[in-house]
Amino acid sequence: MTTERSHIEVSGIDVEIRRKAIKNLHVGVYPPDGKVRVAAPVHLDDEAVRLAVVSRLSWIRRQRQSFARQARESAREMVTGESHYFGGRRYRLDLVERPGNPRVRVVNNSILELQVRPGTDRAARQRALDRWYRRQLKARIPELLATWEPVVGVKVSDCRIKRMKTRWGSCNIEARRIWLNLELAKKSPRCLEYILVHEMVHLLERHHNERFRALMDQCMPDWRLRKDELNETSLAHEEWDY
Repeated sequence: MTTERSHIEVSGIDVEIRRKAIKNLHVGVYPPDGKVRVAAPVHLDDEAVRLAVVSRLSWIRRQRQSFARQARESAREMVTGESHYFGGRRYRLDLVERPGNPRVRVVNNSILELQVRPGTDRAARQRALDRWYRRQLKARIPELLATWEPVVGVKVSDCRIKRMKTRWGSCNIEARRIWLNLELAKKSPRCLEYILVHEMVHLLERHHNERFRALMDQCMPDWRLRKDELNETSLAHEEWDY
């Protein structure tokens, strides 16, 4: 799909426009700095996009303020003594160098012990921890789907995990496939459930409209509290690239 990119300024905010062969306009605000991006049908001119952005200015500003308040994790060196998160709790990393395959385990509910071969570099240590995060998150999915599919009234054909920089989850409605951000392994179970249910509800309603919010209210009455809880947690350190 060919994408045409351009920029306009609306009320002092730089807006990137990406024109694609799509039917509907979508306005997004992305971390870490609240970048505003519009995906627009090819036939819409700049003035039509400007009016759409103006109509959403209040929401855009709220999103940008939320990102500005949100804490950022510093870059991790993967050394003993660092703080790392799992399941919404903070753990102290203990790096243990010894022969054998990499291994991660929780010790005394307070330590993440990472065992690696002597001389393993920072990137490889990070990959070993990420593989462990992925296994932990993947192990939780079957039980969560069994719990929430009857509540939402949908059947998910596939639920996968990948690292995403701009969203916590996504879904392919036609394939009934859900993707969860690997970073959710670090967040509380309540936050993980919120994102999963959010994406499951999208299988019933594509857009974030009144029907979507009504379905969320029906399936997970406290979803707004869970959303706030997730938004108050630290964003991962990333080399953000748009």
